[in-house]
Amino acid sequence: MRCVIARFPFELTKDVVLERMKGVRPEPVTGMSVTIGRRQYPVMQAGAAITRQDRRDFSAGEVVRALTQLGFVCRPSRPAASDKAVSPFQQASDLLGGPAA
Repeated sequence: MRCVIARFPFELTKDVVLERMKGVRPEPVTGMSVTIGRRQYPVMQAGAAITRQDRRDFSAGEVVRALTQLGFVCRPSRPAASDKAVSPFQQASDLLGGPAA
């Protein structure tokens, strides 16, 4: 598939992406992530490894668009889990300024 990332044309296939990501350790995911094989990579790390360009040269949107067209799953990062579980009723009470439980 032909795609343009950072104004440069690339001929990418799923096999090319898998080959270029082989042996690359995933960094911690803070923004968008892409699942390649059984690992989740930050989109910008995957874009840099696939295109061999500096991360400042392209946007996450360009990489997400190209990788989703190739069949990879891209998703936003998960919000951090809180230390204690809060019931929906307690959450509503907190938002409305009710008494603490």
